[in-house]
Amino acid sequence: MEWKRKPGTWQMTGHEKDGVVYVSFPLLDAEKGFVHGFSTRIGGVSEGDLSSMNLSFTRGDDPERVKENYRRIAAAIGFDEKRLVLTHQTHTNHVRVVTEADAGKGYTKERDYTDVDGLVTNVPNLVLATFYADCVPLFFIDPVHRAIGLSHSGWRGTVSDIAGVTVETMERAYGTRPEDLLVGIGPSICQDCYEVSEDVIDEFRASYEEKLWPQLYREKENGKYQLNLWEACRQNLLRTGVLPGRVEVTDLCTCCNPQLFFSHRASHGKRGNLAGFLMIRE
Repeated sequence: MEWKRKPGTWQMTGHEKDGVVYVSFPLLDAEKGFVHGFSTRIGGVSEGDLSSMNLSFTRGDDPERVKENYRRIAAAIGFDEKRLVLTHQTHTNHVRVVTEADAGKGYTKERDYTDVDGLVTNVPNLVLATFYADCVPLFFIDPVHRAIGLSHSGWRGTVSDIAGVTVETMERAYGTRPEDLLVGIGPSICQDCYEVSEDVIDEFRASYEEKLWPQLYREKENGKYQLNLWEACRQNLLRTGVLPGRVEVTDLCTCCNPQLFFSHRASHGKRGNLAGFLMIRE
């Protein structure tokens, strides 16, 4: 299957195990004390618009099919699906500190939280999971304090700086220093595919210095704009003190690769959900 890649510094690594395909960041793969991966739509049992590796219980899928998909992606990446902790995403910048008591929430037991778009933990073998179909996944590894974070950054989360909130939460909870962090900006919609209206751009103008605007968006002849969420997230990270050489930006657009990834834009909303996974090894 052809992968359409965007030109850039980094190239994400594709993996296949027992028919399940997922991708990872070379920068994060080099840290052997951690496990991570980002799903594709390949290798599951869901059908129709949700085919085949749908990882959402809220898109009208048979729950047993979704659970089988989780079992398959867990076996491929290498984690225990019963140790999952799932977000409850509503495009906020709210980040939850996850403890052992949260194991299984959203998967084997009910969540006792809502409006959470980011998770952080320092508990080994807890598996953080966040969900996507064009929005930006942000993976955080602190190899010094052995702590991790995983956050969902759509345009609202980006303009309200969930990246910075995640870093600050890890600083408070674990003593994380921004300069120690390794961060992956994962598969999501690229600037060429992401057209927005001026009211969205006005929010970015209010949140970023004017000198950055040419890097963040370009105007089209139809009065719309093309927004670069990857660069906006990267700038959010840099202003927290994360080092440029420790941020890996994806080369894979979900909308450019609808046969590999679920994309809300490409499918006009008829789609399942992808997921990012991150865990500290015991």
